[in-house]
Amino acid sequence: MDLSTQDHLLIDLLDRIAARSVSPARQAESEAALRELYDLTSSRLFGLAVRVVTNREWAEDVLQEAYLNIWRIAGDYRSALSPPLAWMGVIVRSRALDFLRRRNSERADAALELDEHMSDTIAGDSSDPMDTSQASEQAWALHECLRKLEAKQREVVSLAYLRDLSHNELADQLKLPLGTVKTWIRRGIEQLRGCMARFA
Repeated sequence: MDLSTQDHLLIDLLDRIAARSVSPARQAESEAALRELYDLTSSRLFGLAVRVVTNREWAEDVLQEAYLNIWRIAGDYRSALSPPLAWMGVIVRSRALDFLRRRNSERADAALELDEHMSDTIAGDSSDPMDTSQASEQAWALHECLRKLEAKQREVVSLAYLRDLSHNELADQLKLPLGTVKTWIRRGIEQLRGCMARFA
């Protein structure tokens, strides 16, 4: 299939998807058109998503979001402005960058929350300046040791001990295998112990 023939087919599919909003009776035909569009384009768009987010599992989430977006805004596509695959590529890239921004923001929020919680928990309400000084040193040492953990491991350890989540709850929340969560917590605690011992 040459490029112009493929473009015509993709444009026709986008038109059929967009027609669902015109007539509820066209819903089944629009869904079939979306499936066909997915079959024809998903492997190339998945490759683009992987290049942006550098993780196949994340790329699958990005691709799902992108096709939902295409389903919603197919009526906005204008063939005079860009080829259909280029238009869909922009949507995938945009979803991928949004995904990365969300992940970075969640990590930053979690780190800030941990800092605040550690400060409140360790420093306490002690009136003894010596106790306060020691608590601050311990808080700083714990903060430094937590920073040395890998980001995902730090997140798991923090959630386990600061939010008192069980291993099963963590696995569900983070969409990770239970064995992985247990291993990361065990190794993280071992690393923290070794690190804190050096500050003692």
